[in-house]
Amino acid sequence: MSRTARLFQLMQAIRQSAPPVRAEHLAGEMQVSLRTIYRDIDSLRAVIDGEAGFGYTLIEDATLPPLGFDNEELEALVLGLREVEQTGDPSLSDAAGRALSKLKGRLPPSQSHRLQHAVLSARRFRERVKPGVDPRALRQASWDEFSVAFAYVNKEGFATKRSVDPLGITALDEVQCLLAHCHLRQDYRAFRLDRMRDLVVSSDSFRPKRVPMLREFIERIRNDPFASANTRNPFV
Repeated sequence: MSRTARLFQLMQAIRQSAPPVRAEHLAGEMQVSLRTIYRDIDSLRAVIDGEAGFGYTLIEDATLPPLGFDNEELEALVLGLREVEQTGDPSLSDAAGRALSKLKGRLPPSQSHRLQHAVLSARRFRERVKPGVDPRALRQASWDEFSVAFAYVNKEGFATKRSVDPLGITALDEVQCLLAHCHLRQDYRAFRLDRMRDLVVSSDSFRPKRVPMLREFIERIRNDPFASANTRNPFV
């Protein structure tokens, strides 16, 4: 590996790690000696802050060019964006197409050609069930941490009114589900977007609880994907 490539890899390693990152961690990740890490950090003092024994952070500089992608990373980006083009709601699908165009315009010619003629692609032959509410409004409410209300019909056809704290949206094979904390059940639940109607975004904020709540819900699903705290299926 050239020294220039190693310096870029070092910046990427610092960017991806929780700051401050220790030199020992960087040496292990990059499989080089501590002496090499310290020497490379000295060469990058304009964009790296910190000191030995404490750790290092990357100073984000608007004049610093973005890091490039290796060929595997580029294929992964193309596959992910083309999957979103195929499966996302209309606004996300359009955004994925725009992102691909922007990415192509910012890459060097050789990689731009590789992006345009990528080996990997994505096709879906079974159409995803259309959501009953606007996913964009639901995503924004999740980001803003505002509670929402909606009408919901479960798999047995029973209709209820729900008020929830929206935590995130996950895409399954054919449907999208809202991960949320349900005020009615006082527990975590996942609601299929195609069974939701009449979405209303309230002004009731649950900030700053979204991230820890989402982590807790995901951990619960990971430990037991078919049960919540009260042993009921969270995917209703």
